[in-house]
Amino acid sequence: MKTLLKVAIVCLLSSSHWAMAQDADAIIEAIQKEANENSQLERLAHELLDVIGPRLVGTPEMQQSHDWVVNTYKEWGILAENEKWGEWKGWQRGISHIDLIAPRVKTLQGMQLAWSPSTSSKGITGEVILLADVTDSDAFAEWLPNVKGKFVLTSMLQPTGRPDDNWEEYATEDSFNKMKEARDAQKQATWERYGKIGYSWRMLPGVLEDAGAIGFVQSYWSNGFGANKIFSARTKKTPTVDLSLEDYGLVYRLAEYGDKPVLRVKTESKETGVSGTFNTIATIKGSELPDEYIILSAHLDSWDGAAGATDNGTGTIIMMETLRILKKIYPNPKRTILVGHWGSEEQGLNGSRAFVEDHPEIVENIQAVFNQDDGTGRVVSLSGAGFLRAHDFLGRWLSKVPEEISDQIETDFPGTPTSGGSDDASFVAAGVPAFSLASLSWDYWDYTWHTNLDTYDKIVFDDVRNTVILTAVLTYMASEDDEKSSREKIDFPISERTGKQGTWPKQKSPNRRGGLD
Repeated sequence: MKTLLKVAIVCLLSSSHWAMAQDADAIIEAIQKEANENSQLERLAHELLDVIGPRLVGTPEMQQSHDWVVNTYKEWGILAENEKWGEWKGWQRGISHIDLIAPRVKTLQGMQLAWSPSTSSKGITGEVILLADVTDSDAFAEWLPNVKGKFVLTSMLQPTGRPDDNWEEYATEDSFNKMKEARDAQKQATWERYGKIGYSWRMLPGVLEDAGAIGFVQSYWSNGFGANKIFSARTKKTPTVDLSLEDYGLVYRLAEYGDKPVLRVKTESKETGVSGTFNTIATIKGSELPDEYIILSAHLDSWDGAAGATDNGTGTIIMMETLRILKKIYPNPKRTILVGHWGSEEQGLNGSRAFVEDHPEIVENIQAVFNQDDGTGRVVSLSGAGFLRAHDFLGRWLSKVPEEISDQIETDFPGTPTSGGSDDASFVAAGVPAFSLASLSWDYWDYTWHTNLDTYDKIVFDDVRNTVILTAVLTYMASEDDEKSSREKIDFPISERTGKQGTWPKQKSPNRRGGLD
């Protein structure tokens, strides 16, 4: 009788595990089907990138994007809200128009930098001069009055507008090496020039502004055809513009050869007072373990040289689409699924750091964080982030991901903790298993990361769909797992350089008053 009972129990348990496996397979198949046959990615990308556009912290467009995310989730029957965590200097970009008017006429390709002061409604006109090449700080002080009433060129003249891979394909080896040597020498000379002046490149704009310069012209080339990185101005009342490599080189050579170039610049922008800074949080409540969490993570803000498509519009729409699919296919998760669309990541992970600081009760009970923030490519790398047992639980979840997706992913267990770079670092510093879904490059760093070319057309939607399926399956598996993920950390080795043992990254507080103090 006991033997029969034991056999019956074994059979019952086996059939139960078989049924659970079958249910999991059916849900994963349904996730794939919904992602591939009813994708909302293109529509989401259009509304976020084409209609709203770039999302610089403190701008009306940033607030518009937060509200759009909330309203979109509500249309899907998902609870979402904007959670305020700080304030920022308000600013709104307007039109930039930059013309060369002597010794010939040409409209130049460029734009004002973020938070740059505007010109008057008539614009400003002035001669362009090069930054002085002086022997020491005293000589620079004597030269400084020359900037009054003039535009100052502050960037190095690039010796070539061709990326290195273009040289590698077409140049002779000697010619390529010659160019690189000349470029390295020019970079060294530029840094030495700053050393002689006595001011760092961060301090210099303020010094030139106080001396009466009417504007600053730079070119931050991103090492790709037509790509410049667009960051922020460092002046209080003087406009700063960035020109394309080609047009900056034209103006620079005219000034260098004594042709006295004259620019007319008109930039429209305005300060808008104090703006709130927010994280947008969307939630599907857990049915069995509502106080344990899986967090899907992507920052909503961007720099504003273009539309912020691959940094981080792609991460934003991936997490939105993932939650939409899970709401439809898996509406009653075991654990609570939460999406964090963070604000002001670009200025130092501020939104996610604020969330970690403000919600210790959530942080204490996070099963896993999945973060996406490095472009449009399909995921090709997954690290254990320094959690000793990451292989046991993350590997278990990954095993259920469709092979055509998982076969492309290289894993690194247990890996090492990240101390910065993106929002997963905010959670890792708090001891939370947080994982970066690291993407295939698609020339991200040179062509779209913080550049004027980061636009809708750079998105590779097939790869983004792959990441949606991956994220949805990992989330489902993490939610259903009978075990809680381990937070045991690796032991750091002794550094050969310092002789000291490495330490886990420290949790940092956010800047809650950007540009206001």
